[in-house]
Amino acid sequence: MVDRPDFPTMEQVEKADHEQLARWYRFLPSGDTREQKSIMDRLAQRFQEKGGMTPTLSEKIGYGGV
Repeated sequence: MVDRPDFPTMEQVEKADHEQLARWYRFLPSGDTREQKSIMDRLAQRFQEKGGMTPTLSEKIGYGGV
């Protein structure tokens, strides 16, 4: 795996709350490796399961896209 300290591990994704998932979902670049792409797929899945982006969450993380 390319050393990307900003990129979460699968374990971090599994433990993350809705807000942390939103931050990663919005601000992380797409993965460079197969492992990172797998992590991003799981992150997106968990984020959607928790309700995805809401206007309140969008404002809280500083993303004006909703």
